[in-house]
Amino acid sequence: MLTDSKSRKPHKKGLTPTQRRNRLWGLALISPWLIGMLGFKLAPVVATLILSFTNYPLLDPVGTEFIGLTNFINVFTDPKAWNAFFQTISLALIIIPVQITGSILFATILSHKGLKMKNTLRSLFFLPSIIPSVAAMFMFQGFLDPDIGWLDRLFLGPIGLGGLIDIYSADGVRTMFIVTSLWSIGPGFLIMMSALQSIPDEIHEAAQLDGANVLQHFFGITIPIISPAIFFSLVLNLTVVFGGAALYNPGDVLSTAASSLDGYLHYAIFDLQKLGYASSVSWTFFMFVMVIVLTLFGTAKYWVYFPDAERQL
Repeated sequence: MLTDSKSRKPHKKGLTPTQRRNRLWGLALISPWLIGMLGFKLAPVVATLILSFTNYPLLDPVGTEFIGLTNFINVFTDPKAWNAFFQTISLALIIIPVQITGSILFATILSHKGLKMKNTLRSLFFLPSIIPSVAAMFMFQGFLDPDIGWLDRLFLGPIGLGGLIDIYSADGVRTMFIVTSLWSIGPGFLIMMSALQSIPDEIHEAAQLDGANVLQHFFGITIPIISPAIFFSLVLNLTVVFGGAALYNPGDVLSTAASSLDGYLHYAIFDLQKLGYASSVSWTFFMFVMVIVLTLFGTAKYWVYFPDAERQL
């Protein structure tokens, strides 16, 4: 039976009342996140970009003047800024490989089929990452303090080695910063564990039939297959470790030494009282990180295994 196309009701464009109501409910539920994102993240970022083109003095905002690219030129001619950049990069070259290696190692151990109480162990391993990095740093500070730390009082002191660890030295702070970064590898661990569990059992069985030993299996099969997860963790860790952790409190030693870049920003803001120059330092380093990230994306096709792209070929 044929029906006349003219008798059909035209499709109404736009949202139905139910769809509008659901959309409003969705916006209302995510409004706290939107307010926090716009007010506490996006607005400060835009403000620092504007301030980077001024000579904004911290205690005399009335005397602010627009000076164009002068701050950025001064950054490239400032040896202290270059030293902060190189120190931060050297710290990242230690922390990022350690974090990724640790995440893969623990994910491999906790994904083993013969392991008992897997879910409990995974939960316990992830829990420390919930603790903020600043709180973890203070916790380790209380443990390693040469005067009142538990390590000195309970272990090193009784055997005559009290004060052996000086966490307030440059090397001591760097070491503590690396340790606290390992304290929060829970998200990276979950990413790696998810990637490991997504490998089909047929691949493992084929490797065993071909006579591959443990190392050949791990480095020749497992690592290439989970390379997308490694790539994602690498980009994520780049943004985190370059951000650092700073407490802007002039009375705290760690506020100027927790990270080289953050220490220099503390110096530019509170000692030099040049908020505009500090903003230009931040944006210069942000552009540097973006160049690294874009380079990684541009070279990913040469060392990251993308099965979807292989299927298209």
